[in-house]
Amino acid sequence: MRVEYNGRRFSGWQAQPHLDVSTVQETLEHALSAIAAQPIRVHCAGRTDAGVHGLGQIVHFDDPVGRSCKAWVLGSNASLPRSVRVHWARQVPAEFHARFSAQARSYRYIISNTLIRPALMEGLATWYRAPLDSPRMHDAAQALLGEHDFSAFRAASCQSSTARRNVHEIAVCRKDHYVVIDITANAFLHHMVRNIAGSLMAVGSGKKPVHWLGELLAGRNRAVAADTAAADGLYLASVQYPAEFGLSTGAPGPTILTL
Repeated sequence: MRVEYNGRRFSGWQAQPHLDVSTVQETLEHALSAIAAQPIRVHCAGRTDAGVHGLGQIVHFDDPVGRSCKAWVLGSNASLPRSVRVHWARQVPAEFHARFSAQARSYRYIISNTLIRPALMEGLATWYRAPLDSPRMHDAAQALLGEHDFSAFRAASCQSSTARRNVHEIAVCRKDHYVVIDITANAFLHHMVRNIAGSLMAVGSGKKPVHWLGELLAGRNRAVAADTAAADGLYLASVQYPAEFGLSTGAPGPTILTL
């Protein structure tokens, strides 16, 4: 399934049954379980944090009752809150896994670069008051391309066994009053995109030089990087899979949310 959600009122993607909080996973599983009349567990392509949005989130689950793809889509959307939508469902081979079969993931980070905090984009974009130089940010970001140890942009709570990730593409551009960061990698560390965004804003505002991103990457020291940027404005845009699965997320990363 491709799932879209507004993450503002959710405590992230991952189910937290030991806490009295609402998560996207639990909300989706509740709707699917109602259709199947038995518990359904879903597996996602990438777990998002509290306040982070999903446009091209991909999930898979085992169908114990043999419903049609149309029935799963219509039935789940009838039970889901308006902040979560299932756009399509496909049958996939047994060896498919939403997380482990993924070749790359694309995220978009949107910054409202205005003197006054916008009202209509509350929770949907990060607000940064000082002027940002997007060409400087783009130039600085190119130091992150390729496979590196991204310890400088890794949350202390990250549970990954390795900090090595391969960034395939990264671009920063301005769209009127918005600065947009697009990044595609094979996988991401906890808070990696938000930590990169925070440091890029330090460069864009002139607080740090363009070459600082490369120095941070090489130094592998999270303590000297900029603060973690807010979850507002971060979107899981799309997930890429091998062609043999015939699977498209329907939400290409670089063009989604054109402002």
